[in-house]
Amino acid sequence: MNTLSVRALLVRGMLAGLAAGVAALLVAYFLGESRVDAAIALEEHAAGGHHDHGGGEEELVSRALQATGGLATGVLVFGVAIGGIAAIAFCVALGRIGRFGPRATAAFVALGGLIAVYVVPFLKYPANPPAVGDGDTIGKRTALFFLLVLLSVLLAVGAVLLGRRLAPRLGNWNATVAAGAAFLLAVTLAYVFLPSYNEVGPDFPGQLLWQFRLATLAVQAVLWTVFGLVFGALAERLLTPESARPRPAETVAA
Repeated sequence: MNTLSVRALLVRGMLAGLAAGVAALLVAYFLGESRVDAAIALEEHAAGGHHDHGGGEEELVSRALQATGGLATGVLVFGVAIGGIAAIAFCVALGRIGRFGPRATAAFVALGGLIAVYVVPFLKYPANPPAVGDGDTIGKRTALFFLLVLLSVLLAVGAVLLGRRLAPRLGNWNATVAAGAAFLLAVTLAYVFLPSYNEVGPDFPGQLLWQFRLATLAVQAVLWTVFGLVFGALAERLLTPESARPRPAETVAA
């Protein structure tokens, strides 16, 4: 693949990431923000009717701005960044993970990204709403989450390389199963050796907690799904000659 194609795919990946970010933003706003507001209300009630934003100082950014402009900026920037990175991963994966076309390769990259970047770290360190978690440990918890993200991505890449090495001897199916089992084993060991944090108070509603966590998972699932679909279509238009694209069956006049 030449440099021009890589550059064009990178641009398309960022555009697809922007489109995915818009879809994820809608999910985050309509599913997640109401749970955040409910958690903040509980926190304010526990604090005696006011929300402490740090040493009694006046709140610098209003809750309304956080739920609109702040949320939009964070999700859209994240979508564009993830789109660019995933596009580079697509360039590396195309033609190297099997005889898959651009759409299928984009779907595999998106699925792998969702699992490695979010699902694996989420199962060990799930997202918490406001009023949950100890402020003294937030730095350690954040560092461990991103450490697990990095470790999960490296393990996923290692599993792909292992599958490719085993394929000539075991066949594609058996090699894929063996590589997947190795990935799960390595992730399990990481779960065992990395420290765990359970800082949910006994009075915090369990239903609200899991509604918030499922909302964050839905945001990521929508983001990666939309990216895979949009980028797959854009990549196919770029890389596949028009004459070679499948066409709908033409109606033959009787």
